[in-house]
Amino acid sequence: MGLISNGTTLLDAGALDSGVATGAMTLIKTITASSSANVSFVHGTSNVVLDGTYKSYIFKYISVHGQTDNKDFQVNFRDGGSSYDATKTSTFFYSYHNEGGTEAALTYYADGDLIQSTGVQMLSGSNGAGNDESLSGEMFLYNPSSTAFVKHFIATNNTYHKSDFSQHRHVAGYCNVTAAIDGVQFSFNSGNIDSGTFKLYGIK
Repeated sequence: MGLISNGTTLLDAGALDSGVATGAMTLIKTITASSSANVSFVHGTSNVVLDGTYKSYIFKYISVHGQTDNKDFQVNFRDGGSSYDATKTSTFFYSYHNEGGTEAALTYYADGDLIQSTGVQMLSGSNGAGNDESLSGEMFLYNPSSTAFVKHFIATNNTYHKSDFSQHRHVAGYCNVTAAIDGVQFSFNSGNIDSGTFKLYGIK
């Protein structure tokens, strides 16, 4: 038996009509970093899709290990052209707890904010570069192909801090441009991405 709304079949024998949002994640691209200066997802390059095909995109970065100790993991966005310099406004807070159980806090971090800036957005700071140290997290990017609205992003990640802390960082903001966002680039503020897996999904 089918489910029909306003003359359109939505459900038929358990199948959803293609026009109905399902929330399904589709893997678009996987990049494995190896002594990489950056990891970039560029629309139209190597089968990367950052357009109206999906309204929401999620980037997952897994066990990212920096080449250099005490460096910041960061992201920036391209709005046409060749430079990653989209204007951004953002906010940043984090919690932490050390391995000794002697320090813990939840705090707003003003130095992680951007105010109409074209510079990089920090996602995680003071990352450790020891053999067992890394960071993992995810970032959502909403409707990057819009030429009418700002493009929102929300990121959360956990870091093995250089001083043996677990740090959970939260970043959110928007690219304050009317041009479509057609590229996203991850990097450290100094040194290469020694290793790590980066995945891009589209969400319907």
